[in-house]
Amino acid sequence: MADQPEIPETPAEDVRLDRLSPRPGAKRARKRVGRGIGSGTGKTAGRGQKGLGARAGGGVRPGYQGGQIPVYMQQGKLRGSNRKMSMPMGPFRTHALAVNVGRLDVFEAGAVVDPEALAAKGLVKNNLSRGWPVKILAEGEIDRPLTVRVHAASAAARTKIEAAGGTVEIIGEAVERA
Repeated sequence: MADQPEIPETPAEDVRLDRLSPRPGAKRARKRVGRGIGSGTGKTAGRGQKGLGARAGGGVRPGYQGGQIPVYMQQGKLRGSNRKMSMPMGPFRTHALAVNVGRLDVFEAGAVVDPEALAAKGLVKNNLSRGWPVKILAEGEIDRPLTVRVHAASAAARTKIEAAGGTVEIIGEAVERA
């Protein structure tokens, strides 16, 4: 302990943020790469020869495993007769336009609610030409009798509509998507 130099006491008023500075020699100069052969980092500038790491914006993307199938693609897909719909991509993905029962209050009592009427009121996007089915879901309340003609309806939504004095009619399958 005796061979360590003593640290002089510094008055508290001398230590201020605007007076802080690094010790001499504590900051290393930035390495200037690609500035000629004599600099030691000329020609390839420390990036090696050709390849992904040598290109601008180079480096492998997150999750890349050197050509091996990544772990997020190794996860199992759903099995069974609906496996095409279970895949998370492609033309087999199911696109249903969902409308909650509580949103049907824009229609008058006794009105016929079909996909065209829903599109006219702005409750679904006009994707009906693509053949996307419309499904009624049960969130919200309904207080008027309506005749609802859609591709599908949840059991709870059907119960709410019929309790208000309306009817639910399931129309034919959606038009085949091209």
